[in-house]
Amino acid sequence: MRLYRAKNYEDMSRKAANIISAQVIMKPDCVLGLATGSTPIGTYKQLIEWYDKGDLDFSEVTTVNLDEYKGLPKENDQSYYYFMHENLFNHINLQKGRSFLPDGTEPDSEKACSNYNAVIRQVGGIDLQLLGIGRNGHIGFNEPDDHFSLETHCVDLTPSTIDANKRFFEKEEDVPRQAYTMGIKTIMQAKKVLLVASGEDKAKALYDSFYGPVTPSVPASILQYHKNVYVVADEAALSMIP
Repeated sequence: MRLYRAKNYEDMSRKAANIISAQVIMKPDCVLGLATGSTPIGTYKQLIEWYDKGDLDFSEVTTVNLDEYKGLPKENDQSYYYFMHENLFNHINLQKGRSFLPDGTEPDSEKACSNYNAVIRQVGGIDLQLLGIGRNGHIGFNEPDDHFSLETHCVDLTPSTIDANKRFFEKEEDVPRQAYTMGIKTIMQAKKVLLVASGEDKAKALYDSFYGPVTPSVPASILQYHKNVYVVADEAALSMIP
């Protein structure tokens, strides 16, 4: 693990964007695994800023996203399809047909997951996977469990994840209870992993993931076994790490 300490959220975002931009510059046709949620928004803003200045070119890049809510149409402003277009895709020269997410509108879970596994294989795997981390240590929507998941699968979201996501919806009952998510095996097969974390509420999850035992009850702890992990976190998120 390579740990980069950031002063605050803005510094974390810049440092993370630096790592992603280096990947794009070194391999213009790279496959980026992308994440949603509030943490990466600043990173995406920084990438857009550098693109606007002419420093980055995404025309050959392919993207695959970690997850998508099951049952939300793409035009729903809380779908991850909508999120990615609003926060990144609509602002860069990523080519149409080069961005992929699980199909949350597919009601057949087995079909949706099989199709997405095929997409990841067809693009040749992931060069750099961006991750956030949940308060319970989840990555993607891989929730605490008694085993590590393999490839794309349908998950029942835990109460803590539903609680964390309800701020994005008008009512708690509007929060989807299931999602399609890339599995732990697929994440671990990425050549590089970049995990970003911000805020004191992520401190315990970060500590448990990298300084505790490797256990499926803390899904991100599996990253201890990955050979090329970058962690970029601000002071608050690192408050439990010496």
